[in-house]
Amino acid sequence: MTSALRSTLDFLLHDWLQVGSLTARERFADHSRATFDAVLDTCERIAREKYAPFNRLVDTQEPQFDGERVILPACTHEARQAYADSGMLAAAQDYDLGGMQLPYVVESAANAFFGLASISIGANLLTTGNANAILAHGTPLQQQVFAVNQFNGRWTGTMCLSEPQAGSSLSDIATRAEADGADHAADPLGPRYRLTGNKMWISAGEHELTDNIVHLVLAKIPGPDGQLVPGVKGISLFIVPKQLVDGQGQLTGERNDIALAGLNHKLGWRGTTNTLLNFGEGRYPVRGRAGATGYLVGQPGQGLQCMFHMMNEARIAIGMAATMLGLAGYYASLDYARTRLQGRPTGAAGKDASQPQVALIEHADIKRMLLAQKSFCEGALALNLYCARLVDEGRTGQGQQAADARLLLELLTPIAKSWPSENCLEANSLAIQIHGGYGYTRDFPVEQYWRDNRLNMIHEGTHGIQAMDLLGRKVVMQGGAALALLARQIGASIAQAQQQGGELAQWAEQLASALQAVQAATEAAWAGGNARQALANAVPYLQAFGHLVLAWIWLDITCRSASNTAENTSNLIAASHGRTGAARYFYHYELGRIVPWLAVVAGRDMCCADMPPDAF
Repeated sequence: MTSALRSTLDFLLHDWLQVGSLTARERFADHSRATFDAVLDTCERIAREKYAPFNRLVDTQEPQFDGERVILPACTHEARQAYADSGMLAAAQDYDLGGMQLPYVVESAANAFFGLASISIGANLLTTGNANAILAHGTPLQQQVFAVNQFNGRWTGTMCLSEPQAGSSLSDIATRAEADGADHAADPLGPRYRLTGNKMWISAGEHELTDNIVHLVLAKIPGPDGQLVPGVKGISLFIVPKQLVDGQGQLTGERNDIALAGLNHKLGWRGTTNTLLNFGEGRYPVRGRAGATGYLVGQPGQGLQCMFHMMNEARIAIGMAATMLGLAGYYASLDYARTRLQGRPTGAAGKDASQPQVALIEHADIKRMLLAQKSFCEGALALNLYCARLVDEGRTGQGQQAADARLLLELLTPIAKSWPSENCLEANSLAIQIHGGYGYTRDFPVEQYWRDNRLNMIHEGTHGIQAMDLLGRKVVMQGGAALALLARQIGASIAQAQQQGGELAQWAEQLASALQAVQAATEAAWAGGNARQALANAVPYLQAFGHLVLAWIWLDITCRSASNTAENTSNLIAASHGRTGAARYFYHYELGRIVPWLAVVAGRDMCCADMPPDAF
């Protein structure tokens, strides 16, 4: 599997995204194709040796709580340590933080091998996201104590947002943060508070993998009347470590008042603990009284803005996780289809029962399902790497080019998270279908890939939340500037395809029509100025918008692939044919689906929104 992935990554990184050009920038000047390849080689090896052999084991041996500690298989400890020792936790960080100053797009590509091998071993994306949020918004000492010790692998991190009674509605969180004494503002680690409340669905919230866990916790500081401020404006962000530390980052030996209330037993991703945490219930009193000690990050009431720094990274990472699970299923079903003999092909005169059986892959419907998987998963991989490339452009580019990259990334983040989560899950379903009855048994890995991937439609914001963000904010912000920018990018690809002619020009025409349809539906949705009507069909809008973006990605990739045909080794030619076939499938079978999706958006159809609750 990894050899197929590696060749795909090499094409996307070097032929399509031209990552070598980044080495001309000061931040990446020490790098070259050789250093990029070395990072990918290392991650591919660790994933093959420490992750892949144990994917089934961590699924069947779920985390257990013995009343005192969480028990995980030994392979989880070894895999996490190997990852930490590789330096990948700090791959994109400055040299003085122990980092490699690696482009984020190369880091994302390297991490793909771990997603392919075993998605649920470890929660490294949360650790790096946590540390990056502290690096962006914390004080210098908070950065040195809490961020650096996550980047070096000594500690791990979480994000604690949701609560049992609130779910995704963060405005309804009830965790309280009250000033801890008259001298609370003078604590070297930041203004000190005592937190009380419950946090639900916290991945990696309790374990023995490291000697400390750094929780980033959203909580509300009561007003002068002792009441919590309604809505999201009263939310602040706090660092709440499992074990208390001093200003040098050394453990004091005192445990913070954070208790594991229970483990959630999940459909998939079973190798990572998922927890309900109680903060400040008094099980582990700090200095003789209840209340978990936490340190304010940034300004009071600005917690959600700080946390979004972590959430956007996490959303792109979840899109990549969904993509890699889809690819894992695709590779497994492709291997099965090539080796499983079953049935006879249908010729012009029908089937000839006297002929020997053929491999499944000879059947048209099996090819359809394989092409669907290939177009979904390789397209999603390209999308996520494109978004990672935008991160690098936004951070190290110049002037308007950098600003455009940041704006386009804002627009595409809901797509990068949600489109793979839905469509690569469908790819997993097709992988099961290709296996037939064997597909839903545990003798083959594809059922686990589906179970693991089903969580990603909920992870880091459901489809509904991402859709509301896209249609309610992203496409209309700055007077529609982001959508206009995307339209210009798509237009450039259309012009290139038209110049190359043939089938590419036909696809360009289809893409232009699809772009016009999305633009018209966007305008029609908001024409009445009624937010309830405009957003009633936000999810169909998200689906159509995602298909537009993926059609653009495939057109752009195919244009690049067609220009590389001079390198005519047999492997390159086969790969180019494969990419063209996947793009052709997407234009023939998928792009047309946007028509009914956009019809209900443009018509502000209230069929669902107006359905009385008691009529169900």
